[in-house]
Amino acid sequence: MLTVKEVSRLTGVSVRALQYYDTIGLLPPSERTQAGYRLYDTAALERLQQIMLFREMEFSLEDIKKIVSSPDFDREKALEQQIELLSLRRDRLDGLIDLARRIKDKGGDNVEFKAFDKEKLEEYAQKAKEQWGDTDAYRQYEERGAAMKGREEEIAAGLMDVFARMGAIRGTDPAGDAARALVQELRDYITAHFYDCTPEILAGLGQMYGAGGEMSGNIDAAGGPGTAQFAAKAVAAYVKKP
Repeated sequence: MLTVKEVSRLTGVSVRALQYYDTIGLLPPSERTQAGYRLYDTAALERLQQIMLFREMEFSLEDIKKIVSSPDFDREKALEQQIELLSLRRDRLDGLIDLARRIKDKGGDNVEFKAFDKEKLEEYAQKAKEQWGDTDAYRQYEERGAAMKGREEEIAAGLMDVFARMGAIRGTDPAGDAARALVQELRDYITAHFYDCTPEILAGLGQMYGAGGEMSGNIDAAGGPGTAQFAAKAVAAYVKKP
């Protein structure tokens, strides 16, 4: 675990920015000390990497939050988009450098503006933003969230109750009937309150449950140490043989 000051030194992101990212829900700390100090684990640092790459491409914090918080978020897919966008930026920069050199060599007679064109870059960036924000899962999340405004704590408590009952059987076979029944209940609860929990989305959630960080900590707090890992294994078994 790293403190906020250690993360700042490692990444170059200011302490104030990291605190702001927490405030807006973009990058919550993995844990907090008894004194309330923020702590960050590897999963949080990987999320920060994603944020920094999108910031490098001049995405707004609002767009970045929409992308990395999307139920359909796929880190590999996001990296492919980032590589493409960075490559487009490099090509544009190379064109500008070449233009500047030609102007220097030939003087002011070389009047052209094609190298300044950002249309292709902006078009790809917009498609990337829309791809995450306009998925069925994200739209459902927004719509159902709006419909349940004021009941957030109640709904979160219901979700944690499922994990608490998973914790009660965490010493059993994660592929067993009891575990499968709870995974089905979890899936139904997510579908009812957040978005249609397809097998693909459920598999992604299962990986997040066991990845460490704030989500794993909350699950373990609900069901006891090891519950998050048990939930991840139970989900994996369920998805493998629905």
